[in-house]
Order: sequence, then C-alpha cells, then structure tokens
Amino acid sequence: MAGKKLTPLSKILIVAVIIGGVYFLLNKLRDPKVKDKINEVTASADNSETKEGYQDVLNIGVVTWGGYAGGQYFNEGFKANTNSRFYKDYGFKVNFKVIDDFDASRDAFKNGDIDLMWATIDAFPTEVAGLSQYQPQVVFQADWSRGGDAIVARRGINKVSDLRGKKIAVAPMTPSHSFLIWLLEAGDISVKDVKIIEVPSAIDAADAFKSGTVDAAVVWSPDDADCVQKVAGARVLESTKNATHIIADVFVAKKDFIENNKEQLRELYEGWMIGASELNNSDANKKKAAKILAEGLSQPEDFCYDAINNVRLATHGDNQNFFGLNTNYNGVTGENLYNKMKVKYQNLGYNTSGAKSWRLLSTKDLVTKTTSLTGANHVSEKEKQFSKANDKLAKKASLSSKKVSISFRTGQFILSDNAKQLIDVQFTPIAKAFANTRIRIEGNTDNVGRRSSNVLLSRRRAQSVANYLIDQHNMPKNRFIILGNGPDKPIAGCERNQNKSCQAKNRRTDFELVVD
Repeated sequence: MAGKKLTPLSKILIVAVIIGGVYFLLNKLRDPKVKDKINEVTASADNSETKEGYQDVLNIGVVTWGGYAGGQYFNEGFKANTNSRFYKDYGFKVNFKVIDDFDASRDAFKNGDIDLMWATIDAFPTEVAGLSQYQPQVVFQADWSRGGDAIVARRGINKVSDLRGKKIAVAPMTPSHSFLIWLLEAGDISVKDVKIIEVPSAIDAADAFKSGTVDAAVVWSPDDADCVQKVAGARVLESTKNATHIIADVFVAKKDFIENNKEQLRELYEGWMIGASELNNSDANKKKAAKILAEGLSQPEDFCYDAINNVRLATHGDNQNFFGLNTNYNGVTGENLYNKMKVKYQNLGYNTSGAKSWRLLSTKDLVTKTTSLTGANHVSEKEKQFSKANDKLAKKASLSSKKVSISFRTGQFILSDNAKQLIDVQFTPIAKAFANTRIRIEGNTDNVGRRSSNVLLSRRRAQSVANYLIDQHNMPKNRFIILGNGPDKPIAGCERNQNKSCQAKNRRTDFELVVD
C-alpha cells in the first residue's frame, strides 16, 4: 500500500520543530554551565596525549586580577582545554581556579587542590611560617602592580604628611598594607602616626571610605575611581602607577611538587612568558585577553581590559631581574622586597620570625633553564625616560618629603662613606620603589655665615647627593630637581636657629617625591 504524502502544513511543522531544536541547542551551548561541563569532559578525555611523565592538568589558584593574563591568554581560557597553546605546544593542560577568598586559596594549596598559588612578595613574609610544613617556593613573577592599587583621600589631604592623625582603612598584612607602609615612610611618618582601621579586604576599605567613616583608604582599581566619583572632593593621593616596585605578584609551589615536575613547570613558565610578551606588545592581543578574562572572572570586558593595563606583565627579562640574575640591574629584586618587608612587618608587631631566608624560599631554576626566550619581546622593562626638569617642576608641590640629616665637613660638599650609607638606608629604597616619580633634593643650612654662601653650598651638597644616586645606583640624571635653600627653609620651631639643636636640625637634606 502506498505511503501517505505529507501535507504542506505537516512539512512546515517538521521544519519548525527542527529549527526550534537547533535554536534550543545553540542557546544551551551558550550557557556558561554547559560550556564548563563540555570543557571538563574535553579536558579529561584523551589524556593519553599528555606528555609522558607530566601531570595531565596543572591547577593554578588565582584571584580577580589582571596580572595573570599572560597565562590565561596563552591557555585560550581559564578551563583546561585542548585548544590551549600549553596543550598544543607542550602536551599538558592548565586549569585556572578563581579563589578570591584568601583563606580558601591557602587551604586549597595545602590540600593539593591547586598546584600553584598566587602570592605577593611584599606580604608573603607574614604567611611563610603558616605554610612552612609544605615548603613553599617562589617559582616565577607574574607582574608588578601599576595602578591596580591606590590610596584615596578626602578633601584637604593633598600630600602624605596630611595623613598624620587621620583614619585610614586597610586590609592588614596584604599588598594594600605594604603599599601604605611604603607611602608613609616616603612622607617621613609611620603607621604609628595614623589611625589604622582594619578591614577584611580592599573592597571593604572602599566601602568604608564611601560611607564617610574614614579619611582615606587603600583600595583596588576601579574602586579608586568609584570612590572619587561618589565622595565629594575626594582624590587619588597615590597609586602604583608611580609606586612601581612595591607590589609584585608571584606564583608559589610546594618544594616536592617542583622536584617532581621540574620540566613541566619550566614549560609552563616559558609559555606564560610568551603570552605576557605578546600582550605587552599588542593592544589587539590585550583586547582578546580581556574577552578571556571577562568570561573567566564573570566581569565586564572593559573592566578586564583596564585590569590588564593596570599591571606590568612580567617578561623573561623581568624575571631575570627579579631573581637577581642580571648583574647590571640596580632596581628592586624579589630578595630586596621580601627582606625589607619582613623587617617592616616585624617592627609593626606582626610575627615574621618564621619567614625563611629568600634563598630557601625561592628557586631560580625555571628562569635560568629557559634559554629559548630571546629577542626584543622578552627583554626587561625599560625605565621611565624623564625630560629635563624645568622651573615649574622646581616649584611644584611634592607628594611626600623625607628629611635626612647628612653630615658634611664645614664648608665642604663631598659625601663621606657614612653619609652614603645613610642615604642608602633612609632614601635609596624609596627612590627605587617609586621609580616613576621625580626626586627633588633640597639642601638646607643653618644661619651661620653669609646667606649667599650658604645658598651656594647647600645647592652643591644637594647635587652631590644626586650625583651619588646617579653614579652608584644608575638613576636617570633628568629625574632629579636640585635646589639650594641655604637658611631660608628652617624646620618648624627652629626658625631663629636659637640653639645648637635647632642649628643641627636645619643642616639637613630634604628628599621629595614629585609627580609629573
């Protein structure tokens, strides 16, 4: 018996059902949960192609931050997948786990849920003791914060010294805390001179500032812009755009994991550095990375693009500098920063006695054994080029001022060895940490002798200090603004040089940070 022919209406209904099914399937594939599940299945499938002796998947703990974009971009996403260049070029998969809760991230590291854990070298001395049984080691640097951290202040706070006696919201023993410690030191005051209001995170610090309960707060970007917009008269007092070498993000692994996976970790580092160099040299690549971060962090693309631009993604050359492998580098190394912050936190009453030496806490193997990363794209960051200082900069209000009493022989302007040591202890670290600011050096004298002679002598002394920093520490000559005040800027309370104590206080050198 012949089959019945489909009527035109039946045909239309069948086509409609097919189109509807396809539309439903496409929409399901766009669902993030479905995409994650597909990625998980893909990642677990065909593990026979993973390079022999390698972990199938390296799990890396991260937070919502733009400084890890080099690895996430090279991985073509956050989830382990076979489109990843780690997989295609090196034969293993990488999975980024976003764990914004600090304690949860440390628990994940201890439990083995993640193989590598983010940290910042400035704050790491405060947590080394708690991780000692796992023998954590720093394996590579991911970035320097360059605008991602900022201090916002209410109306009337225009320089660091204005913070004296003010309430400042900050998350203790975090990068925010480290930034505040450095900034206060540059302004010749300490944490003891302000009222610290401890909060759980930088996000909470921003909320405290917007509520009006504090005078200043250490926050993340873009919360700094939000605070300025919502609090009348507020301003960004300073950010890591100028304080360039204070907050360094690194990755940490357990010593036994490193020993068992040396070559795989070296290849992770190599691929990550290739990704970072491609982002540093192409805005189009940054925009692609922003899309990847937007999906992985569940944040808007413009937020992620700004986050990438608020860091210096570390290259292979930067890592060579960070680990002290470049003998011509005079900037801040990981060891410098770690040791300095260990002492600073200890002096503030935080227990860092269990923080091991840098030599035991870090490994240079990933950097030293990577020899393929050559060429201009992989070199270290170039220092800022300063134009010659003009009269406007000579008179511009400073961000901070630090007074150092440098002793000279009567009528002389040659630095003694003791004076050089004093400069290196009290100011050189600040100058290196705030590498994008100018340095104004002002020589001052008491009122003994002729004013004209004292003005000339004080300028020569200020120039001697600058020459030492230029010659010994390779600081750019144009970075310096040199002034000789003679007796014209006495210390408050010693305006008349009324006794020997006041005369001694007025014979000083002022180091000021000036923002272009």
